[in-house]
Order: sequence, then structure tokens, then C-alpha cells
Amino acid sequence: MILILSDKGDRSVEMVVPKLVERGAEFLWWDPGDYPAESRLTSRLTGGSWRHTLHTGGRDYDASLFSAVWNRRPSPSRAPDSVTDANHRKYVEKISRILVYGWEDTLDSRWFPGRTMDIVRFQNKLFNLAAAARLGFATPETLITNDVEELIPFWEEAEGELIAKEVEFVRFQVDGEDHAFYSTPVTRRHLTDRHRLAISPAILQPYIRKCVELRITIVGEQVFAAEIHSQASRATRHDYRHHEWSFSVYGVHRLPDDVERRCLELTASLGLPYGCIDMILTPEGRYVFLEINPTGQWGWIEAATGLPISAAIADWLVAAEPDLRAASQVTIP
Repeated sequence: MILILSDKGDRSVEMVVPKLVERGAEFLWWDPGDYPAESRLTSRLTGGSWRHTLHTGGRDYDASLFSAVWNRRPSPSRAPDSVTDANHRKYVEKISRILVYGWEDTLDSRWFPGRTMDIVRFQNKLFNLAAAARLGFATPETLITNDVEELIPFWEEAEGELIAKEVEFVRFQVDGEDHAFYSTPVTRRHLTDRHRLAISPAILQPYIRKCVELRITIVGEQVFAAEIHSQASRATRHDYRHHEWSFSVYGVHRLPDDVERRCLELTASLGLPYGCIDMILTPEGRYVFLEINPTGQWGWIEAATGLPISAAIADWLVAAEPDLRAASQVTIP
């Protein structure tokens, strides 16, 4: 049986589910956000081994039967509604989250792309930029800091062409209004406001001219490369995510053999069966690595280009199933 960990509104999972049904795979789609409010986990240590039981949707599941786990986009643990005190809720949800991480670590299954704590480590920019550089990828000179005294010298070193990025793309609120920080060129005006850098660290890199941007999705040994023609509009020139559906044009890209090989070497070196690699193709034909995201989105790429990523994910998940059962036996609580 395949275990899918994600919230019930996940469209990427919805794209893979029909492929699993076509392959006759039995699976359980469970959101850890239902724990402990609506689900129960029981773990018993006997003879040096843990036996885990998951109770959800009115049924008990022996976790040893999960041949593969797709750790997609699970929600945070949620306390029951009966826990009304805010501080008590934080306590319940924190210890529940800690238990889920331990449950993951002691669950002997194939993980796609990995356990939560591994994913947190691999998606850290300091970690994955260094890993890519060691494999011979071209990577930008990078400064990550909240020291305001470092900004001007690095800006001058880049001859006034510097880009600022968030350490992780995280939406936030200020005075009740939603905000997000997109990749932004650092201007002289920003230098005069550089005291703001002290509040939180930023990634600083020399600005790299783009022909196209690339989103390269790795599934096992398969490589799916897509072009994002972000330079066709001023709205997406520095960060296509800002208005990606309004202005960006997409296409399939053929990677040079050596670049494709390095992409596979990178995921293999990290122990990842999946990853989304962002790169720039410069006007001079140079491929520059930006980052790898072990849980990156791919549904929009498949929809725009027809690349069969969902089918590749389904194939990976069912590869270890000892006995594919009839589609009528699929479990969707």
C-alpha cells in the first residue's frame, strides 16, 4: 500500500491519483494535519522494533504495509476543537508534530522525496548551493547575511548589479495585509534603507542576464526540463512567480547531456528520488544553477508543457508494491 501525506486540497496529488488507479495501486491519502484532532497514531516497541498503527477514517492501518510514502505537502498537526485555550493548543500541536517526525524516522518505507527533517535540510540554500558547486555546476557568487556593513562592498563588487532574494519563499502578514518577498534588484535607494537588512537575512547575488529560466523536475532517473520565457515581460523579468500565469510562456527544453547528468548526480548525492532544480540559461548559452527544491511544485509545468511528470511519480510509487490489487480496492478515506 502507498501512503500519501498531503492536505486534501492538493491538486498535485489529484493529478497523480488517477494514474495510481490506472496501475491498480492501493493507497491511503492521509493529511497529518488531522492528527491528533481526527486521527490516532499508536507506536509500540517490541523486541527492538516499532510497530505503528494509524487510525483514520474509521479504519486501522498497519504502517509496516506502507511500501512507499509520498511526503507531499502535509498540513501542520491540529489540536481537537475541544482544546480552546490558545497556549494549550500550541502545546498539543507542538508535541504532536514532534511525535510525527519520530514516527517518520522509524517508518521503514521508501520515501518520496524524503522524511520531513531531511527535506528541511536539503532545501536550505546554503546546503544545496554548495552541493551543486561541488558537482561542477556554475553557481552565482553568493552572500547571505543580515550585516548591513556587508551590503555596499558586495554591491560595488557586482558593479551595482545585485539581486536580493529571500532565504525561503514565505508569505507573511504586516498589519493584517499579505506580503511576499520576490527576487528584487538592489538599487541605490535600497542602499540608503540598508538598515532593514538587519531585521532578517537575505541572499545576495550578482544579477545574471537571462535568455530563459529553466525548471528541471527529476523523478527517479527521469529528467523533465521546461523553459520559462520570463524575459518577455517586465512583470516577470526578475521573478516569474510574481505574475507567472499572466505573462510567462512555457516550453519543453532539451538539456545538454552533461547538464542532465549533473542534475541526476545532484539528486543522487542528496539521496533524493525527486527534486525541482531552477536554473538560468544565459544569452551566451551558459547554464547557471540557482537552487533545488525537494518538494517543488510541478503540476503547472505538466499542465503548460504536457511533460508526463504525474505518470513518472505514479510509476515510482508503485515500483515497490509487491502485489498490485484491483482498482476497486483503492482506499480513499
